[in-house]
Amino acid sequence: MVAITLENVSKYFGETVANYQVNLQVTDGEFLVILGPSGCGKTTALRLIAGLEQPSEGAIYFDDDRVDGRSPSARNIAMVFQNYALYPHMTVAENIGYPLKVRGFSPDERDEKVEDVTSLLHIEDQVEKKPGALSGGQRQRVALARAIVREPTVFLLDEPLSNLDAKLRQEMRSELKRLQNELEITTVYVTHNQEEAMSMSDRVAVMNQGTVQQVAPPQELYDRPRTAWVAQFIGSPPMNLFQGTRRNGSIDLGEAGTVDLSGVLEAKEAVVETSERDDVQSTALLASDTQGTVSLGIRPENLTLASTPPPSGNVIEGRVDTVEPMGEYILVNVSVNDQIVNAKVSDRTVSRGDRVYLTFDTNDAYVYDTNGDLVA
Repeated sequence: MVAITLENVSKYFGETVANYQVNLQVTDGEFLVILGPSGCGKTTALRLIAGLEQPSEGAIYFDDDRVDGRSPSARNIAMVFQNYALYPHMTVAENIGYPLKVRGFSPDERDEKVEDVTSLLHIEDQVEKKPGALSGGQRQRVALARAIVREPTVFLLDEPLSNLDAKLRQEMRSELKRLQNELEITTVYVTHNQEEAMSMSDRVAVMNQGTVQQVAPPQELYDRPRTAWVAQFIGSPPMNLFQGTRRNGSIDLGEAGTVDLSGVLEAKEAVVETSERDDVQSTALLASDTQGTVSLGIRPENLTLASTPPPSGNVIEGRVDTVEPMGEYILVNVSVNDQIVNAKVSDRTVSRGDRVYLTFDTNDAYVYDTNGDLVA
Protein backbone atom coordinates (compact mmCIF):
# COMPACT_ATOMS: atom_id res chain seq x y z
CA MET A 1 0.00 0.00 0.00
CA VAL A 2 1.04 3.63 -0.39
CA ALA A 3 0.58 7.08 1.08
CA ILE A 4 -0.77 9.80 -1.25
CA THR A 5 0.29 13.46 -1.17
CA LEU A 6 -1.19 16.34 -3.15
CA GLU A 7 1.14 19.33 -2.94
CA ASN A 8 -0.24 22.74 -4.02
CA VAL A 9 -2.29 21.07 -6.75
CA SER A 10 -4.45 23.24 -9.00
CA LYS A 11 -6.51 22.24 -12.03
CA TYR A 12 -7.91 24.71 -14.57
CA PHE A 13 -10.28 24.03 -17.43
CA GLY A 14 -9.86 27.21 -19.44
CA GLU A 15 -10.96 29.99 -17.08
CA THR A 16 -12.76 27.54 -14.79
CA VAL A 17 -10.90 26.71 -11.57
CA ALA A 18 -11.77 23.14 -10.57
CA ASN A 19 -9.10 22.75 -7.85
CA TYR A 20 -6.96 25.49 -6.34
CA GLN A 21 -3.82 25.00 -4.21
CA VAL A 22 -5.02 21.67 -2.81
CA ASN A 23 -2.76 20.22 -0.13
CA LEU A 24 -3.83 16.80 1.06
CA GLN A 25 -2.14 13.78 2.64
CA VAL A 26 -3.65 10.29 2.73
CA THR A 27 -1.72 7.95 4.99
CA ASP A 28 -0.86 4.36 4.12
CA GLY A 29 -3.97 2.19 4.55
CA GLU A 30 -6.24 5.12 5.43
CA PHE A 31 -9.89 5.49 4.38
CA LEU A 32 -10.19 9.17 3.45
CA VAL A 33 -13.49 10.64 2.23
CA ILE A 34 -13.59 13.79 0.12
CA LEU A 35 -16.91 15.44 0.96
CA GLY A 36 -18.56 18.46 -0.60
CA PRO A 37 -21.51 19.81 -2.61
CA SER A 38 -21.90 19.26 -6.35
CA GLY A 39 -19.35 21.22 -8.35
CA CYS A 40 -16.91 21.71 -5.45
CA GLY A 41 -14.02 19.93 -7.23
CA LYS A 42 -14.00 16.64 -5.32
CA THR A 43 -14.30 14.38 -8.39
CA THR A 44 -11.60 16.37 -10.17
CA ALA A 45 -9.30 15.78 -7.19
CA LEU A 46 -10.01 12.04 -7.42
CA ARG A 47 -9.34 12.00 -11.17
CA LEU A 48 -6.04 13.80 -10.58
CA ILE A 49 -5.01 11.08 -8.12
CA ALA A 50 -6.08 8.43 -10.64
CA GLY A 51 -4.17 10.02 -13.52
CA LEU A 52 -7.33 10.60 -15.58
CA GLU A 53 -6.50 14.31 -15.36
CA GLN A 54 -3.12 15.99 -15.04
CA PRO A 55 -2.60 18.98 -12.69
CA SER A 56 -2.15 22.46 -14.09
CA GLU A 57 0.11 23.21 -11.13
CA GLY A 58 1.58 21.30 -8.22
CA ALA A 59 2.74 17.73 -7.64
CA ILE A 60 1.22 14.36 -6.69
CA TYR A 61 3.21 11.69 -4.87
CA PHE A 62 2.62 8.02 -4.11
CA ASP A 63 4.95 7.59 -1.14
CA ASP A 64 8.08 9.46 -2.30
CA ASP A 65 7.47 8.72 -5.98
CA ARG A 66 6.14 11.64 -8.04
CA VAL A 67 3.35 10.34 -10.29
CA ASP A 68 1.76 13.38 -11.93
CA GLY A 69 2.29 12.98 -15.66
CA ARG A 70 1.98 9.20 -15.47
CA SER A 71 -0.92 7.24 -16.91
CA PRO A 72 -3.48 5.47 -14.65
CA SER A 73 -2.01 2.09 -15.63
CA ALA A 74 1.39 3.15 -14.27
CA ARG A 75 -0.05 4.03 -10.84
CA ASN A 76 -1.54 0.65 -9.87
CA ILE A 77 -4.88 2.17 -8.87
CA ALA A 78 -8.37 0.69 -9.11
CA MET A 79 -11.40 2.91 -9.54
CA VAL A 80 -15.12 2.27 -8.99
CA PHE A 81 -17.59 4.64 -10.64
CA GLN A 82 -21.18 5.61 -9.91
CA ASN A 83 -22.51 3.74 -12.95
CA TYR A 84 -20.55 0.49 -12.28
CA ALA A 85 -19.24 0.33 -15.92
CA LEU A 86 -19.78 -3.43 -16.29
CA TYR A 87 -19.66 -5.22 -19.66
CA PRO A 88 -23.28 -6.30 -20.34
CA HIS A 89 -22.30 -9.19 -22.65
CA MET A 90 -19.97 -10.79 -20.09
CA THR A 91 -20.87 -12.93 -17.08
CA VAL A 92 -20.03 -11.81 -13.57
CA ALA A 93 -16.96 -14.07 -13.56
CA GLU A 94 -15.82 -12.70 -16.92
CA ASN A 95 -16.32 -9.10 -15.80
CA ILE A 96 -14.30 -9.64 -12.64
CA GLY A 97 -11.56 -11.60 -14.38
CA TYR A 98 -11.20 -9.26 -17.35
CA PRO A 99 -8.45 -7.04 -15.80
CA LEU A 100 -6.46 -10.21 -15.08
CA LYS A 101 -6.95 -11.46 -18.63
CA VAL A 102 -5.60 -8.18 -20.01
CA ARG A 103 -2.55 -8.52 -17.75
CA GLY A 104 -1.81 -12.03 -19.02
CA PHE A 105 -2.98 -14.23 -16.14
CA SER A 106 -3.73 -17.84 -17.11
CA PRO A 107 -7.36 -19.12 -16.99
CA ASP A 108 -6.59 -21.17 -13.86
CA GLU A 109 -5.04 -18.18 -12.10
CA ARG A 110 -8.01 -16.01 -13.06
CA ASP A 111 -10.50 -18.61 -11.81
CA GLU A 112 -8.73 -18.87 -8.47
CA LYS A 113 -8.62 -15.10 -7.91
CA VAL A 114 -12.23 -14.65 -9.05
CA GLU A 115 -13.32 -17.36 -6.63
CA ASP A 116 -11.50 -15.66 -3.76
CA VAL A 117 -12.92 -12.20 -4.39
CA THR A 118 -16.51 -13.34 -5.06
CA SER A 119 -16.41 -15.22 -1.76
CA LEU A 120 -15.13 -12.09 -0.03
CA LEU A 121 -18.07 -10.09 -1.43
CA HIS A 122 -20.66 -12.87 -1.01
CA ILE A 123 -21.55 -13.08 -4.72
CA GLU A 124 -20.14 -16.55 -5.44
CA ASP A 125 -23.62 -17.75 -6.44
CA GLN A 126 -23.93 -15.02 -9.10
CA VAL A 127 -20.83 -15.74 -11.20
CA GLU A 128 -22.66 -17.26 -14.21
CA LYS A 129 -25.18 -14.42 -14.49
CA LYS A 130 -24.87 -11.32 -16.65
CA PRO A 131 -25.17 -7.79 -15.18
CA GLY A 132 -28.70 -7.32 -16.53
CA ALA A 133 -29.93 -10.14 -14.28
CA LEU A 134 -28.47 -8.59 -11.10
CA SER A 135 -29.88 -6.14 -8.57
CA GLY A 136 -28.22 -2.74 -8.05
CA GLY A 137 -26.46 -3.96 -4.93
CA GLN A 138 -25.16 -7.07 -6.71
CA ARG A 139 -23.86 -5.01 -9.64
CA GLN A 140 -22.08 -2.73 -7.17
CA ARG A 141 -20.43 -5.75 -5.56
CA VAL A 142 -19.29 -6.98 -8.99
CA ALA A 143 -17.74 -3.58 -9.72
CA LEU A 144 -15.95 -3.69 -6.37
CA ALA A 145 -14.77 -7.26 -7.00
CA ARG A 146 -13.36 -6.28 -10.39
CA ALA A 147 -11.39 -3.49 -8.71
CA ILE A 148 -10.18 -5.62 -5.79
CA VAL A 149 -9.07 -8.59 -7.91
CA ARG A 150 -6.28 -6.47 -9.43
CA GLU A 151 -4.72 -6.09 -5.95
CA PRO A 152 -4.20 -2.33 -6.37
CA THR A 153 -2.19 -0.20 -3.97
CA VAL A 154 -4.80 2.60 -4.15
CA PHE A 155 -8.56 2.22 -4.22
CA LEU A 156 -10.57 5.19 -5.63
CA LEU A 157 -14.37 5.37 -5.40
CA ASP A 158 -16.48 8.08 -7.03
CA GLU A 159 -20.03 8.27 -5.57
CA PRO A 160 -20.30 4.46 -5.76
CA LEU A 161 -23.52 4.14 -3.74
CA SER A 162 -25.60 7.00 -5.12
CA ASN A 163 -27.66 4.76 -7.44
CA LEU A 164 -28.77 2.48 -4.59
CA ASP A 165 -31.86 2.84 -2.41
CA ALA A 166 -31.50 3.91 1.23
CA LYS A 167 -31.49 0.38 2.70
CA LEU A 168 -28.91 -0.90 0.22
CA ARG A 169 -26.73 2.17 0.72
CA GLN A 170 -26.58 1.48 4.45
CA GLU A 171 -25.71 -2.19 3.86
CA MET A 172 -23.02 -1.32 1.34
CA ARG A 173 -21.49 1.32 3.64
CA SER A 174 -20.88 -1.38 6.23
CA GLU A 175 -19.63 -3.77 3.56
CA LEU A 176 -17.18 -1.26 2.12
CA LYS A 177 -15.78 -0.36 5.53
CA ARG A 178 -15.39 -4.05 6.39
CA LEU A 179 -13.57 -4.70 3.12
CA GLN A 180 -11.26 -1.74 3.54
CA ASN A 181 -10.37 -2.78 7.08
CA GLU A 182 -9.72 -6.34 5.93
CA LEU A 183 -7.70 -5.46 2.82
CA GLU A 184 -5.95 -2.39 4.31
CA ILE A 185 -5.90 -0.67 0.91
CA THR A 186 -5.31 3.09 0.88
CA THR A 187 -8.76 4.37 -0.11
CA VAL A 188 -10.06 7.73 -1.32
CA TYR A 189 -13.84 7.95 -1.51
CA VAL A 190 -15.79 10.86 -3.02
CA THR A 191 -19.33 11.68 -1.93
CA HIS A 192 -21.76 14.52 -1.26
CA ASN A 193 -23.51 12.38 1.37
CA GLN A 194 -22.61 13.33 4.94
CA GLU A 195 -23.81 10.04 6.43
CA GLU A 196 -21.45 8.11 4.16
CA ALA A 197 -18.55 10.42 4.99
CA MET A 198 -19.06 10.41 8.74
CA SER A 199 -19.81 6.69 9.13
CA MET A 200 -17.14 5.20 6.85
CA SER A 201 -14.05 7.40 6.99
CA ASP A 202 -10.95 7.57 9.12
CA ARG A 203 -10.78 11.24 8.14
CA VAL A 204 -12.90 13.59 6.03
CA ALA A 205 -11.59 16.29 3.67
CA VAL A 206 -14.32 18.90 3.18
CA MET A 207 -14.13 20.80 -0.11
CA ASN A 208 -15.87 23.93 -1.36
CA GLN A 209 -15.26 25.91 -4.56
CA GLY A 210 -12.17 23.90 -5.42
CA THR A 211 -10.39 24.31 -2.09
CA VAL A 212 -9.98 22.08 0.96
CA GLN A 213 -11.75 23.74 3.89
CA GLN A 214 -10.80 21.26 6.63
CA VAL A 215 -9.40 17.75 7.05
CA ALA A 216 -10.20 15.93 10.29
CA PRO A 217 -11.64 12.74 11.80
CA PRO A 218 -15.47 12.74 11.60
CA GLN A 219 -16.14 13.58 15.26
CA GLU A 220 -13.56 16.37 15.32
CA LEU A 221 -15.07 17.79 12.15
CA TYR A 222 -18.46 17.93 13.86
CA ASP A 223 -17.20 19.15 17.24
CA ARG A 224 -14.76 21.77 15.96
CA PRO A 225 -15.53 23.05 12.46
CA ARG A 226 -12.73 25.45 11.59
CA THR A 227 -14.78 27.67 9.28
CA ALA A 228 -18.34 28.96 9.28
CA TRP A 229 -18.89 27.26 5.92
CA VAL A 230 -17.94 23.84 7.32
CA ALA A 231 -20.09 24.51 10.40
CA GLN A 232 -23.15 25.04 8.22
CA PHE A 233 -22.34 22.18 5.86
CA ILE A 234 -21.73 19.48 8.48
CA GLY A 235 -24.73 18.33 10.49
CA SER A 236 -28.38 17.65 9.76
CA PRO A 237 -29.84 20.12 10.32
CA PRO A 238 -26.69 22.27 10.19
CA MET A 239 -25.33 24.60 12.84
CA ASN A 240 -27.28 27.80 13.43
CA LEU A 241 -25.26 30.97 12.80
CA PHE A 242 -26.38 34.30 14.26
CA GLN A 243 -24.87 37.52 12.94
CA GLY A 244 -23.88 39.98 15.64
CA THR A 245 -21.48 42.67 16.80
CA ARG A 246 -18.69 41.87 19.27
CA ARG A 247 -18.36 44.24 22.19
CA ASN A 248 -16.38 43.70 25.43
CA GLY A 249 -16.63 39.92 25.31
CA SER A 250 -20.33 39.98 24.46
CA ILE A 251 -22.15 39.58 21.16
CA ASP A 252 -25.04 41.94 20.39
CA LEU A 253 -27.65 40.14 18.25
CA GLY A 254 -29.90 43.19 17.92
CA GLU A 255 -33.58 42.54 18.70
CA ALA A 256 -32.78 38.88 19.52
CA GLY A 257 -30.75 39.87 22.59
CA THR A 258 -27.14 40.01 23.81
CA VAL A 259 -24.97 36.98 24.55
CA ASP A 260 -22.27 37.26 27.24
CA LEU A 261 -19.29 35.04 26.39
CA SER A 262 -16.60 36.82 28.41
CA GLY A 263 -16.24 34.13 31.09
CA VAL A 264 -16.09 31.32 28.56
CA LEU A 265 -13.57 33.14 26.39
CA GLU A 266 -11.29 33.78 29.36
CA ALA A 267 -11.43 30.08 30.29
CA LYS A 268 -10.68 29.02 26.73
CA GLU A 269 -7.77 31.42 26.52
CA ALA A 270 -6.33 30.01 29.75
CA VAL A 271 -6.32 26.38 28.58
CA VAL A 272 -5.62 26.77 24.87
CA GLU A 273 -2.52 24.85 23.77
CA THR A 274 0.56 26.44 22.24
CA SER A 275 -0.23 24.72 18.93
CA GLU A 276 -3.41 26.81 18.75
CA ARG A 277 -1.73 30.16 19.37
CA ASP A 278 -3.79 31.74 16.57
CA ASP A 279 -6.87 30.95 18.68
CA VAL A 280 -5.31 32.76 21.66
CA GLN A 281 -4.81 35.88 19.57
CA SER A 282 -8.33 35.69 18.12
CA THR A 283 -9.89 35.13 21.55
CA ALA A 284 -8.06 38.09 23.01
CA LEU A 285 -9.29 40.23 20.12
CA LEU A 286 -12.90 39.18 20.71
CA ALA A 287 -12.64 40.00 24.42
CA SER A 288 -11.20 43.45 23.73
CA ASP A 289 -13.06 46.70 23.30
CA THR A 290 -12.70 46.49 19.52
CA GLN A 291 -16.03 46.28 17.73
CA GLY A 292 -16.67 44.11 14.69
CA THR A 293 -19.03 41.69 13.06
CA VAL A 294 -18.91 38.03 14.13
CA SER A 295 -21.08 34.93 13.76
CA LEU A 296 -22.31 33.01 16.80
CA GLY A 297 -22.79 29.31 16.09
CA ILE A 298 -24.95 26.87 18.06
CA ARG A 299 -25.90 23.31 17.10
CA PRO A 300 -29.68 22.61 17.04
CA GLU A 301 -29.35 19.92 19.72
CA ASN A 302 -27.70 22.44 22.07
CA LEU A 303 -30.66 24.82 22.08
CA THR A 304 -33.33 24.59 24.78
CA LEU A 305 -36.81 25.90 24.03
CA ALA A 306 -38.98 27.71 26.61
CA SER A 307 -42.36 29.42 26.39
CA THR A 308 -41.50 31.93 29.13
CA PRO A 309 -38.31 33.93 29.65
CA PRO A 310 -35.85 32.05 31.89
CA PRO A 311 -34.68 33.87 35.04
CA SER A 312 -31.02 33.93 33.96
CA GLY A 313 -28.60 32.95 31.24
CA ASN A 314 -28.27 33.88 27.58
CA VAL A 315 -31.62 34.13 25.83
CA ILE A 316 -32.49 34.53 22.14
CA GLU A 317 -36.08 35.47 21.39
CA GLY A 318 -38.02 34.29 18.38
CA ARG A 319 -41.33 33.02 17.04
CA VAL A 320 -42.15 29.44 15.99
CA ASP A 321 -42.38 29.11 12.22
CA THR A 322 -42.97 25.35 11.80
CA VAL A 323 -42.87 22.18 13.91
CA GLU A 324 -41.62 18.97 12.25
CA PRO A 325 -41.94 15.59 14.04
CA MET A 326 -38.90 13.53 12.97
CA GLY A 327 -39.46 10.36 15.01
CA GLU A 328 -36.47 10.36 17.36
CA TYR A 329 -36.79 14.12 17.90
CA ILE A 330 -38.95 17.12 17.01
CA LEU A 331 -37.46 19.86 14.86
CA VAL A 332 -38.76 23.30 15.73
CA ASN A 333 -38.00 26.05 13.22
CA VAL A 334 -37.88 29.43 14.91
CA SER A 335 -37.84 32.81 13.15
CA VAL A 336 -35.17 35.07 14.68
CA ASN A 337 -34.26 38.40 13.08
CA ASP A 338 -35.67 37.25 9.69
CA GLN A 339 -33.67 34.00 9.73
CA ILE A 340 -34.81 30.46 10.52
CA VAL A 341 -33.16 28.82 13.54
CA ASN A 342 -33.41 25.04 14.03
CA ALA A 343 -33.87 23.52 17.48
CA LYS A 344 -34.05 19.79 18.24
CA VAL A 345 -36.38 19.01 21.14
CA SER A 346 -37.76 15.80 22.63
CA ASP A 347 -41.36 16.92 23.31
CA ARG A 348 -43.81 19.04 21.38
CA THR A 349 -44.66 21.91 23.71
CA VAL A 350 -45.03 24.75 21.18
CA SER A 351 -47.07 25.49 18.06
CA ARG A 352 -46.72 27.70 15.00
CA GLY A 353 -46.82 31.40 15.91
CA ASP A 354 -45.80 30.97 19.58
CA ARG A 355 -43.20 33.34 20.97
CA VAL A 356 -40.34 31.29 22.39
CA TYR A 357 -37.05 31.79 24.19
CA LEU A 358 -33.95 29.87 23.12
CA THR A 359 -31.29 29.24 25.75
CA PHE A 360 -27.95 27.45 25.58
CA ASP A 361 -24.77 26.71 27.49
CA THR A 362 -22.10 29.16 26.35
CA ASN A 363 -19.56 26.32 26.40
CA ASP A 364 -21.46 24.91 23.40
CA ALA A 365 -21.14 28.16 21.41
CA TYR A 366 -18.80 28.79 18.48
CA VAL A 367 -17.60 32.19 17.30
CA TYR A 368 -16.43 32.96 13.75
CA ASP A 369 -14.84 36.18 12.53
CA THR A 370 -15.71 38.21 9.44
CA ASN A 371 -13.61 35.88 7.28
CA GLY A 372 -15.54 32.88 8.54
CA ASP A 373 -12.60 31.52 10.56
CA LEU A 374 -13.11 29.96 13.99
CA VAL A 375 -12.32 32.36 16.83
CA ALA A 376 -13.42 30.33 19.85
